[in-house]
Amino acid sequence: MQERQINRRTSRRKTHHFEGIQVLIYLWVSVIIFELFLRTQTESGFFNEGIFYSLLLSSALVFLFYLLSTFLPKKAKKVFLGFFLGFMTLLFASQLIYYKIFKTFYTVFSAKNGGQVLEFINDILFAMGKNALGLLLLFIPLLGYILLCLKGRNLKTRYQHTWFERGFIGVLMILFFGSALLGINLGNQDVNSAYDLYYRNNYPVASVNKLGLLTSMRLDLQRTIFGFEQVLAPPPPKVEIPDVAEEPESPFQEGTEEEPAPVYEEQVADIDFEKLIAEETNENLRNMHVYFSERTPTKENEYTGMFEGYNLILITAEAYSHYAIDKELTPTLYKLANEGFRFTNFYNPIWGVSTSDGEYVATTGLIPKSGVWSMFKSGSISMPYAMGNQLNPLGYKTMAYHNHTFDYYERDVSHPNLGYEYKGLGNGLNVRKTWPESDLEMMELTTDEYMKDEPFHAYYMTVSGHMRYDFNGNYIAFKNRDLVSQLPYGVGGKAYMATQIELDKALEHLLAKLEEYGVADKTLIAMSADHYPYGLEKADIDELAGHTVEENFELYKSSFILYAKGMEPVTIDRPVSSLDIIPTISNLMNTDFDSRLLMGVDMLSDAPSKVIFNDRSFITDVGRYNATKGVFTVNPGVTMTEDEKETYRKAVSSEIERQFYYSAMILDTDYYGKVLGK
Repeated sequence: MQERQINRRTSRRKTHHFEGIQVLIYLWVSVIIFELFLRTQTESGFFNEGIFYSLLLSSALVFLFYLLSTFLPKKAKKVFLGFFLGFMTLLFASQLIYYKIFKTFYTVFSAKNGGQVLEFINDILFAMGKNALGLLLLFIPLLGYILLCLKGRNLKTRYQHTWFERGFIGVLMILFFGSALLGINLGNQDVNSAYDLYYRNNYPVASVNKLGLLTSMRLDLQRTIFGFEQVLAPPPPKVEIPDVAEEPESPFQEGTEEEPAPVYEEQVADIDFEKLIAEETNENLRNMHVYFSERTPTKENEYTGMFEGYNLILITAEAYSHYAIDKELTPTLYKLANEGFRFTNFYNPIWGVSTSDGEYVATTGLIPKSGVWSMFKSGSISMPYAMGNQLNPLGYKTMAYHNHTFDYYERDVSHPNLGYEYKGLGNGLNVRKTWPESDLEMMELTTDEYMKDEPFHAYYMTVSGHMRYDFNGNYIAFKNRDLVSQLPYGVGGKAYMATQIELDKALEHLLAKLEEYGVADKTLIAMSADHYPYGLEKADIDELAGHTVEENFELYKSSFILYAKGMEPVTIDRPVSSLDIIPTISNLMNTDFDSRLLMGVDMLSDAPSKVIFNDRSFITDVGRYNATKGVFTVNPGVTMTEDEKETYRKAVSSEIERQFYYSAMILDTDYYGKVLGK
């Protein structure tokens, strides 16, 4: 008995303060490795202030969870910390694979609706195989923890902490967190700064770069549960944009009498904003009334009503790009792109929910709200400016089709609300269930449904152009493999072109049916992509382009087809984007719309053009701003002092912030329903 008491006293004497904290250090180092490794796998800059903020904030989170574990019984503590490390491992691994596929990070909203992603399990497994070494690196700490737990004595989870030690851990946690917040609040507060992303905006790629994945996910979870009241920047200052255009030559010869210039009316609805502002008791809605009432509307122009009364076929084509246009290989695409409006400076920015957000922008003229599925969310509010809802009251038969699973991204909720009778695979559109499905089959099965009922409007969301771009896991690429065998590209480029041949065949069939029904000369066709073909490796894109593609802007350059048989081709050189599609078509068809309530502008108007990117970069007639690098470059021929450049850049950036904010508010408040009626 006496000997056992001596041994216990000796054991206590050998136990020093902080002996059990070695497991804390193990977890801490593991999470730091996770954050640093993920930074190396993205296209964002590695060396910036985000390294310090991400490490400080993630360290504070690790210290918090370890501190909580010190109050648990010995075995429960071991399990708790194991689950914590396991969750961290799975979070970073899943985000790595998601980024490799979609070039962005998933949000909490997407995660809770993530069951549908299993339809792409083959693509996921392929991406996991390509990134096997990275995944192994992420799983090593968890495997090490499990092995140490099995040995027992090598992991001090059985150690009982004193209150002094708990206090010390708590102080370190507060020190890490407080230091990060202090730096964030004292540092730069511009667009995409750590401050901007912590308090004002929710752009996942920039947020992970400036705050780290754990903090980005924590903020996203917090905003998903409790809501997110964005802080709106002050109104932009009035800035005179320099007029750099050359004076156009007069079409009238000397001695002739000039015809009076036509008087064009503003494209606005009958909305009494003054009354709405005076009577509104909700501050958010009153601010919206003020904002929209002060926006400058576009005016009618020489193209207004050019296609009034025409049928309309609107297409969002999966991963379509100007790279797909080839006179010999895709002759229908070539015809449509060159015999209608030719947009030489058209961009297709990528948004947070890739395909769904790209489709939302092209069909609504609004900017998607980050953190949610904007298209799905729009299914519960008034969306009067979607073309289905604009044309259906005018007597148009309005149909929408998608040749993949009908309820993917909850399109069965959103598309009927956009004014369409909607059919997809499993909901009335009986295309063969391949991967991906055929655009040609979709056209063959649908054109007879509506072409006999003029006027008509059909909307298509295609899928044949979907990645993966090889000849093993892609049915469409395999189907058209022989047609691309002689192309001077690698497997990726050839497979991509093979998928676009299917789109070309679908359009060929569409034109043939329009001729058959005798309506080709009174049907307007509009087509854009949902996003650039990000399923291709950058080397494949460079190969298709024939040069090294610049990644900040040129990567998102694309093709917008706007064509009607018999029209005189028109070239538009100014920078425009998919956000501008709805106001442009609305003007051409002379429908009643309020240009102030859309975030895009009519591409054919004289309104200042602006291409907006998800990271708040922009292109205008004056120059382009890379928000990630904080660099504004004026266009050739534009002369501005440094002060003028910065004033102009801040003005445009501030207005873009307001456009993001009020687009989200339209979704959140059902604003259209309130000012235009249901």
